[in-house]
Amino acid sequence: MSQQGQKIDWSSLWKKEDWWALWLGLLVFLLSWFLLLGWTPKVSVWVDAAKSISTVSKDYATLGAASILLLYLFTLILTSVAAAAMKYDVKAFATGFTIIFFLSYFMWWVGHNAYIAATPDQWSTLGINWSLQLTGEAGYILALVLGLLIGNAFRKLPKPLEAAARPEWYIKTAIVLLGAVVGAKSLANLQTAAEILTRALIAIVAAYLIFWPIAYIISRKIGLDRQWSAVLASGVSICGVSASIATAGAIGHLP
Repeated sequence: MSQQGQKIDWSSLWKKEDWWALWLGLLVFLLSWFLLLGWTPKVSVWVDAAKSISTVSKDYATLGAASILLLYLFTLILTSVAAAAMKYDVKAFATGFTIIFFLSYFMWWVGHNAYIAATPDQWSTLGINWSLQLTGEAGYILALVLGLLIGNAFRKLPKPLEAAARPEWYIKTAIVLLGAVVGAKSLANLQTAAEILTRALIAIVAAYLIFWPIAYIISRKIGLDRQWSAVLASGVSICGVSASIATAGAIGHLP
């Protein structure tokens, strides 16, 4: 059959991670846009653990730490539906997702401890006189360290963890959400939108048309094959680990 006569395989819309990243990202964005996710948990920089968890909206303040359980159930249902559509082992996926979710959120919570996260302007309010000043993003570092420990201590991950450890999918979903949020905020200010578009065009030209080809050519010159060169070039020129993971996933299907 000629290329013109080939039919479009619409099943990819519900069988591919890329599409599910789009659907889930847009769904969460729309729910947030219509103020339907005010119950989601928020971690504040804390000294007293009992006061560390609140909700995005004060209307749901009585939920407290129970909002974490609601977030878990919400994300578990969404991702399990997607996993079933993509023919994953749903039982193993749900088990692994549960472990990963609570470990990740625990690291996020620990990373907000005042002695780790507080900045000097918060010391007096929190009643402390020192901290590592890493901000709440220290949770990302702790989660990374934990992931490295698990990945190196258990070279062959248990099946449930392996089934749910899909960083490409999660990162792509996060990128969709980030893009939607940036787009929505820019609509409120046309001048800001114009500046964002201008900077985006400059970044695209610099990253894709200058830095990527240079990094790729250098990688080939030092002996790396085409696939590894593409992964390295994406990591160097675009956005580091995220771009490398996405590129590796895309070229993994190439002959």
